[in-house]
Amino acid sequence: MFDPIAFSLGPVDVHWYGIIIGLGAILGLLLAISEGKKFGIPKDLFMDLVLIGIPSAIVGARIYYVAFEWDNYKNNLVDIFKIWNGGIAIYGALIGAIIAAIFYTRRKGYSFWRIADICAPGLITGQMIGRWGNFVNQEAHGGPVSENFLENTLHLPHFIINRMYIDGQFYHPTFLYESVWSLIGLLLLFILRRRPFLRSGELFMSYFIWYSLGRFYVEGVRTDSLSFAGPQWMSDLLKTMWSPVEFLGWGMMQAGENIRTSQLLANIIIIVAIVFIIVRRVRGEVVRYSDPVEVRKI
Repeated sequence: MFDPIAFSLGPVDVHWYGIIIGLGAILGLLLAISEGKKFGIPKDLFMDLVLIGIPSAIVGARIYYVAFEWDNYKNNLVDIFKIWNGGIAIYGALIGAIIAAIFYTRRKGYSFWRIADICAPGLITGQMIGRWGNFVNQEAHGGPVSENFLENTLHLPHFIINRMYIDGQFYHPTFLYESVWSLIGLLLLFILRRRPFLRSGELFMSYFIWYSLGRFYVEGVRTDSLSFAGPQWMSDLLKTMWSPVEFLGWGMMQAGENIRTSQLLANIIIIVAIVFIIVRRVRGEVVRYSDPVEVRKI
């Protein structure tokens, strides 16, 4: 069994969750720096993006979560700042980090899309590693499953199976599903960014398409999803789209409000990303990923 606390510095406990998140951020940064060298981009740009992006991501993640859980916070506003009690959302983190990156890259004279393309593999790497923080904390898991499903259907090692045993019940290791999906996505991004047809902004959009596709299906078995009451036709549509994974033995989509926020947002992101790519190509976007990165004079 794992102790969520790695070590203590006096009264301060250092959690494995924070160490794992930090490791993911560092590896993602190293990937961006390595790719940036090929375009003559100084490593300081990417280091600054991390220093600016991480706090922006935390703020965005918290605002996103609180907005959808406002009833739980409106009578006790102090709890909004207690992020150590849980309550952050990955899509909110991405929104916060992207907004900060747009302002910073423009200030430095770089095209946001060129820098975002270079950072895309680093982003999915951070998510791939960061999900193991959820594993250590025994959180963000899916619905109940049998030990036989984990051992003989998924063929998981015992250290994962044991950690998925929580309060007398085994659960879906959704952290692992997302981590493996992100690993496959990372390999695809590595291949795609060397294709001569790839244009500016398309690798970043490909990252969003891939991550959102996987997140849509994993979200269906999560037990902690943000959700809201929406039109029944929309709920039925999302359930129909999710239903093909039932053959994996995932069972029915978990209960809650009839619309899962992340599932709906995942579909919107995929549509927007595809439209983005099509519209820019129709308009004649000619800057390719492999072209030199220009710096505008401010």
